[in-house]
Amino acid sequence: MSDLRTAARDAWLFALPLIEIAAVRSRGLVVGSAMNAFSSMRNLADHRQRTVTTPNNDTLYATAQIDLSNGPVTLTVPASGDRYVSLQLMDAWSNSFCLLGTRTTGNGGGTFTLVGPEDAASGRNVIRSPTRHVWALARILVDGPHDLDAARLVQGGFSAQGPDVPAPATPARRGDGWAEYFASADALMAANPPPVTDLALLRRIAPLGLAEGRFDAARFTPDEAARIEAGVEDARKAVRGGGGLSGTNFIDGWAYPAANLGDFRQDYGFRAVVALGGLAALPLVEATYLRAGPPEGGGVFDGLRDWRLHLPADRQIPVDAFWSLSLYEVTPERQFFFTDNPLNRYAIGDRTPGLTWNDDGSLDLWIGHARPDPSRESNWLPAPAGPFALFMRGYLPRPELLDGRYRLPPVEAI
Repeated sequence: MSDLRTAARDAWLFALPLIEIAAVRSRGLVVGSAMNAFSSMRNLADHRQRTVTTPNNDTLYATAQIDLSNGPVTLTVPASGDRYVSLQLMDAWSNSFCLLGTRTTGNGGGTFTLVGPEDAASGRNVIRSPTRHVWALARILVDGPHDLDAARLVQGGFSAQGPDVPAPATPARRGDGWAEYFASADALMAANPPPVTDLALLRRIAPLGLAEGRFDAARFTPDEAARIEAGVEDARKAVRGGGGLSGTNFIDGWAYPAANLGDFRQDYGFRAVVALGGLAALPLVEATYLRAGPPEGGGVFDGLRDWRLHLPADRQIPVDAFWSLSLYEVTPERQFFFTDNPLNRYAIGDRTPGLTWNDDGSLDLWIGHARPDPSRESNWLPAPAGPFALFMRGYLPRPELLDGRYRLPPVEAI
């Protein structure tokens, strides 16, 4: 076990998406959600929402934690008219293996049969999951306060019907000790075996004895346990230093996402970073996430300074649905949540009521903690007095945004 420290580091990162999704599932069951059934957030996310990092303030959510161990589950997607909707299906490892809705199946709705990796399946509209556990997450666009009730009607049309399954065990959390963490990871890996394409990694972490549901922390000597603990601390440092949704390489003040966001394959480090800083991120063809950074670098802004994003008339953001600039507090663990503010405004975008455009067709967005001049308040995105992060979402991005021909102007200090 000379490489036990490295094995522990790699295994902790490898299992983090399993642990994070299991934590979301566990929190849902605590508040009364049932397995194989949808529950709904009836209001847009605000500063009180602390379940999943980097939420959006543009769509209502409907969510279902699905267990296919006892057989298929039927999913119903409602008709949505001209409204943007999507139903993201993620496997237990946080990969998006299917997206239903506006871009792929249209806005007419439909019924789909979700089957497990070993189940027999036939007929139309059958979707095979790579794992027994699935997280189904629906997003329903709200086009302003006047539209909330209509959006809720669409939200209520998402449903799941399937066999009863037992409630899962409460998992360890990422902050727990290595013995508890790897015991939970072992059980989750046994229930949701990784694909054969992960075999090289599984061989590297084999000294820990994971993936068979028989992990035994007591078999390690004190010296071995110390090496495992050191490897876990290496992993925690690595994931805290990652770039989250959009990486760390900034071009003109913006970091652009990696092409494999949402379908990570063997990029385990990136998958772990997104599990911590952007869990349930959509694939780029559905939504492109860009992170702004200040001129001095680092990706974190100071709320006590004033900032401006100027979008020239000929450089408007190329999307087929909508765009939105969201502002988040930055936690010590590098997670992102909305911050309380006097306008109850957590994002600003092309649908923001009262947004004021300049006479030449350009747009100025004002960002900072201090309330601006009244003439600018309609375009003000309030910030905390401390550090904050800015993310731009472009839903249904056009090719020029995906391939890099379009670049956003930088956020400037004023």
